[in-house]
Parts: sequence; C-alpha cells; structure tokens
Amino acid sequence: MLGLIRNSLFGSVETWPWQVLSTGSKEELSYEERACEGGKFATVEVTEKPVDEALREAMPKVMKYVGGSNDRGIGMGMTVPISFAVFPTDDGSLQKRLKVWFRIPNQFQSDPPAPSDEAVRIEEREGITVYSTQFGGYAKEADYVAHAGQLRAALEGRVTCQGDVYFCAGYDPPMKPYGRRNEVWLLRA
Repeated sequence: MLGLIRNSLFGSVETWPWQVLSTGSKEELSYEERACEGGKFATVEVTEKPVDEALREAMPKVMKYVGGSNDRGIGMGMTVPISFAVFPTDDGSLQKRLKVWFRIPNQFQSDPPAPSDEAVRIEEREGITVYSTQFGGYAKEADYVAHAGQLRAALEGRVTCQGDVYFCAGYDPPMKPYGRRNEVWLLRA
C-alpha cells in the first residue's frame, strides 16, 4: 500500500502523545483508557467505498503529503499511530465512509506545510479520551469490526462510548511482516 514511499519516511518516528488513565480487562480482552492530545492533523476522507478499499486510496495521499508533497517540499517524518475513523451501522457493520487522521509531527504543529493534493486537509482536533484494545497481524475491516465489538461488550455497563464513530489505528509500515500492532479506539461519550 505504501510501497511507493521512500523507506526514509519512517526514519524519524514520534508517537502521538497520550496518557494512560487506567487499564482494565474482561475475560481475554485487556484495554486502556487514554487521554490523547489534540492538535493539527492531515486528513483524507473517502466515501462510497468499502473500508479496506477506501484505506488503500486515502493512505498514499497522506503519506505523500508527509513525505514532501506539500508547498515546502519537505518530508516531515512519521507520527504513530495513524488512525482512521469508521462509522458503524446499527448492526455493527461499517458504512462506506472512512476518514484518515494523521497527527502532524510536533515540529510542524504550529505551522504545517500546505498539502499539494486538495484531497488532503489540515484540521485542528481537540484532545479525545478513548478506550483502546490492541491486536496483531495485517488488519482488515472484519478484524476491526470484531475487536470493536469485543471491546464494546467488555465496557458495557461500565462506561458509555459513542456509537456512531470509532477509530482504528496502525503503528507499522506495510513492509513489517511480524509483530504488527493495531488498535481499536472507542470514544468516551
């Protein structure tokens, strides 16, 4: 998916700042409650396509922007995780809509370069509190849906989460075959 982008892009990697507020578990599932910092994000929204296909369209646009396809021609480095919002239907399946949120690295937060691709937008976002669970492998739509359902079930009766949107997050470049880290984040209501 991101094979077109120079590997040097992943040379400098910073983590989206957050603080773990609490941890919990229910049966086999463990989770964290986190306060994630807000800031400026590069976003790409894709509609009318299934999640996996939408992601294949959106991710290269964000990666090109970060890699230098911007008004300053500069590579900014990576921030992990890259997250994307998905929009569940009443039965838990996902709508054909997805929005990638890439947190702009700290040194560019105050004045991010303008994207060359008009599909990429810079948006300010408030901090969010999420409940997160982690899993491995090359994640697909079905994996995110399954883990979101398990997390929602584990939190039921303890906390209230937004039902109309949640985030899926990935930490690894596509060329990393083992030890991959994916997460699902439910937003505290």
